Amino acid sequence: MFGRSALALSVASVIASAVSTVTPAAAQESVYVPLLTYRTGAYAGSGIPIADGMHDYLEMLNQRDGGIGGVKIAYEECETGYTAQKGVECYEATKGKGALMYNPWSTGITLQLIPKAGVDKIPVLSMAYGLTAAADGKTFPWVFNPPMTYWDGASVAMKYIASKAGGLDKLKGKKIGLIYLDAPFGKEPLPLLELLAKENGFELAKYPVPGDKMQDQSSQWLNIQSDSPDWMIMWGWGAMNPTAVKEAVKVGYPMDKFIGVWWSGSDDDARAGGAGAKGYLTLNFNGTGAGFPAIADIKKHVVDKGLSTLKDAGRLGENNYNKGVYNSMLIAEAIRTAQKKSGKKVVDAQDVRAGLESLDIDAARIKEMGLEGFMTPVKVTCDDHSGSNAAYVQQWDGAKWVKVSDWMDPMKDKVRPLLVADAAAYAAKNAPWPARTEACGGR
Repeated sequence: MFGRSALALSVASVIASAVSTVTPAAAQESVYVPLLTYRTGAYAGSGIPIADGMHDYLEMLNQRDGGIGGVKIAYEECETGYTAQKGVECYEATKGKGALMYNPWSTGITLQLIPKAGVDKIPVLSMAYGLTAAADGKTFPWVFNPPMTYWDGASVAMKYIASKAGGLDKLKGKKIGLIYLDAPFGKEPLPLLELLAKENGFELAKYPVPGDKMQDQSSQWLNIQSDSPDWMIMWGWGAMNPTAVKEAVKVGYPMDKFIGVWWSGSDDDARAGGAGAKGYLTLNFNGTGAGFPAIADIKKHVVDKGLSTLKDAGRLGENNYNKGVYNSMLIAEAIRTAQKKSGKKVVDAQDVRAGLESLDIDAARIKEMGLEGFMTPVKVTCDDHSGSNAAYVQQWDGAKWVKVSDWMDPMKDKVRPLLVADAAAYAAKNAPWPARTEACGGR
C-alpha cells in the first residue's frame, strides 16, 4: 500500500483531524498507541473499515478489561490520506508522546519509517504488508510484519492456482496475469512470481495500474480480454479494487479464475461487480462475519454504547473491519507479552519490541481471546519477524465471503532464501546499515 499525493495539511491540522483520541488523565497510568489511518482520499473506502476495527477492538479492551494488564490504552488516530509525506509528519508529531509502536497502513509510509525505527527505538508493525525483507529479524530488529509477507501470499495464490491445474508442473505454457497498483505495494509480489514463472515455465503477464488512474482501467482490461490469461491475480487497494472487479465482469473474465491479495477482498470490492462478481476469489488470513465472541464483545461494550466509529453497525464483522480487529489484537498481545517479560505494567517502546519478537499466540490463547476460528496461531522469532503463517482462499457468493480452501502454508523454501537475500541487498544499498545489537527477544 502506498500513496504519492503531495502534502496538503500542516502537522497541526493533521493531528487536529484525528477522528478519535483517548487522552490519559494525569493520575491514570496508560500506554500510548498512535494509529496512522486514512478516512479521506482515494483509499478511504479501504481505510475506513480498517480504522473502525482497530479503534473498536482497543476501545473494547478499555471498556471490558480496563485496558491491558490493568493499564488503559491511550490511542489517537492521525489522518495520513495514505500519503508517505503525511505519514511521516504524523510519526514525527506523535513519537514524543511515548508511542509504543507504529502501524503505518501503507507500504510507502512503512518504507519511510524503517530507517527511523532503530534510531528512535520505536518498533514498526506492518501487518501483512510493507517490505517483505523486513521479516529478516537479523537485519530489521525493529520491524515486524506478521502473520505473513507479500511473498508468502503470492506463493499461496500460486499454490491454489496449481491445485486447480493438477500441480505446479502443469502450469508450463500457461499465462498468469498480474494486475497491480503501480507503486511499491503493487510491485512487492513481482520477485516471487517472476521466480516461480521461470522455474515452472509459465508466462507472467503484467498489467500495472497508475495510482491516478485507478478508476480508469478500461485499457488494462481490454488488454486482458485480448491476452486471455488462464488466471488473473490482483494486488490492489482503495478505488482500484472495485473498479477492477467491475471491469472484469464487463469484459466477461471468469471470476472463479480471478484471485486477489488479502487487501483486495473487502465486501465493497466484491459488491461493486453486482451479480456478475459471484465467484471472485481472494486470499485471507482472518475470519469474516460477526460470529466470534470477541466481535460480540465489541458490539456489547462499544457499538451498543455508541462508542464505535462505525457509521453503520450492520457492517460489523465485514472483512476489512475484521482486519482492523486483527491488527489491534497484535498490538494488544505485543503489549501484554511485553508486560509479562518486563514485569512492568507501563511498558515502553523497547519493551514492546521485545514483546513483538516474543509473540506466541497459540490455540489456547486464541480461544481465550474469543477468536477461535478467526485465525491460526502466530509465532514470531528473532530470525523470523513474520512467522510465514497460513492463509486461505475465500470466494464471493453474491452476498458474502465463503471459505473455499483449507488453510495453506506458504512456499517457505522459495520465500525465505529470496527474503534473506533481499534483506542483505537492502542493507548494502543503505550502507552503513547498523548491525543488530538487540538481545534476542529482549531489550
